[in-house]
Amino acid sequence: MFSLLKRVELWYFPKLFLRLKKVLFMGKKIAIANQKGGVGKTTTAVNLAASLAVAEKKTLLVDIDPQGNACSGTGIDKESLESTLYDVIIGDTPIKEIIKKTELSHLDIAPSNADLAGAEVELVGAFAREGKLKAALEEISDEYDYIVIDCPPSLGLLTVNSLTASDSVLIPLQCEFYAMEGLSQLVRTVDLIKQHLNPELYIEGILLTMFDKRNNISHQVAQDVKEHFEGKVFKAMIPRNVKLSESPSFGKPVLLYDIGCTGASSYLDLAKEIMYRRD
Repeated sequence: MFSLLKRVELWYFPKLFLRLKKVLFMGKKIAIANQKGGVGKTTTAVNLAASLAVAEKKTLLVDIDPQGNACSGTGIDKESLESTLYDVIIGDTPIKEIIKKTELSHLDIAPSNADLAGAEVELVGAFAREGKLKAALEEISDEYDYIVIDCPPSLGLLTVNSLTASDSVLIPLQCEFYAMEGLSQLVRTVDLIKQHLNPELYIEGILLTMFDKRNNISHQVAQDVKEHFEGKVFKAMIPRNVKLSESPSFGKPVLLYDIGCTGASSYLDLAKEIMYRRD
């Protein structure tokens, strides 16, 4: 009897420990989402991921936008990729096999390119179609402190996959006229995902982007958003900044292009806020 109990102990408790370790130490997954284009979504995904990496947090940037702009922004040639997120979501390729290193030692990327555009159609009839990305990320989530997901500018199946896989969603919102147009639709989508697919999902915060302190409309939008979403707006605001606009064309996050610019310091401030909330 003793030997049987001993065998059960040796078999069960290490497995229990491994399961607990996976739950306790898995990376926090943050989806960067807004169905409205031109709000600084990919800029935020790339530079937030880079800022977390600079803080020596092991970070994975997941580019689930078929445009593949997060790849370009980190110096990855998306046209020469042999396998991408398309092969992970539609096929049986483990996500580990597509992950690429970047110029920053603590930052990896799961890349995509135009091949992913067909995934929306191919997923329609797939079993458990909303959970494809979640299942893929579960294989590697304990290897990272943070997983930042750059969603496409739509509320289709790729974005639904991203929200289903994530712990939270960060919403970039530009400080311009009609800024909140469509935001209510995104919030409704988040609520539906919570009800049916991911009950733990929450809004990490709203990030004000393209803020111009010389422009009255920027101040008005910032004030309106803070009043409507009290307690949900990040203190960090991303300014209009030439260096932020230039850095993707050089295949670099702004921290590597010009760490002294206001865009770089703003994303570092954002990363600090997110790390402080978690710690």
